[in-house]
Amino acid sequence: MTAETHTDFDPRRITLAADELRGRVIAITGPTAGLGRALALECARRGAEVVLIGRNVKKLETVHAEIAALRAASGAPAAEAVIAPLDLEKAVAGDFDAIAHALLQRWGRLDGLVHNAAILGVPGPIEDYDVPTWMKVMHVNLTAPFALTQVLLPVLRASPDASVLCLSSAVGRRGCAYWGAYAVSKFGLEGLMQVLADELEKTTVRVNSLNPGRARTQMRRQAYPSEAAETLPLPESLTAPMIALLGPQARGVSGRAFDAQ
Repeated sequence: MTAETHTDFDPRRITLAADELRGRVIAITGPTAGLGRALALECARRGAEVVLIGRNVKKLETVHAEIAALRAASGAPAAEAVIAPLDLEKAVAGDFDAIAHALLQRWGRLDGLVHNAAILGVPGPIEDYDVPTWMKVMHVNLTAPFALTQVLLPVLRASPDASVLCLSSAVGRRGCAYWGAYAVSKFGLEGLMQVLADELEKTTVRVNSLNPGRARTQMRRQAYPSEAAETLPLPESLTAPMIALLGPQARGVSGRAFDAQ
């Protein structure tokens, strides 16, 4: 089923069930802060088993403990989150393969993959942009998501209804001066989404992007240091469209670029 048959689908208007993600296995990169952490906690609240992919084990353990506490407080089945340490900047092929193998061994499938982890780099004009910084941003924000998706595709295909969600940015849809490698990497992520969606059209794997918009996150503070943080939406207020795109109500919706606000 193609995206053309779901032109009226808007994840912002979906009414979510309390157990919207019950029984699903969702992997999230960069889940220790900001949008990633908020999404990981909300996925757990909605019944998903969450795979936390990040480089800082101590921070991963903190989110893991938060999810365990949520489940204990709600009386939900004791399906805890799983930690999967991975440094997207330094990882080699074997590191990506190890995650795919672990998921296959534990669940035999993956129902959702969220590409959330990203770095801003140093905003500045293209003429003066530092080449090593450019390469680092492009690798973390684009090459690593490609590599992770590639190794996880067989595990995603094993799901009867899998969703790959790429968190994008307004500057990745229309170029903006001085955003440099970050903007270009997000343009690339949008392109990866479109190519994958087209290639996987006849499979059970759907691929979409979502621009979260303005949010009270560390990256936003880095990009706009003089902005009044209290005027920005909390990450927790922006997770509903992500849950909608990861859940069963978005089945068949693919190749689309959405906004959370």
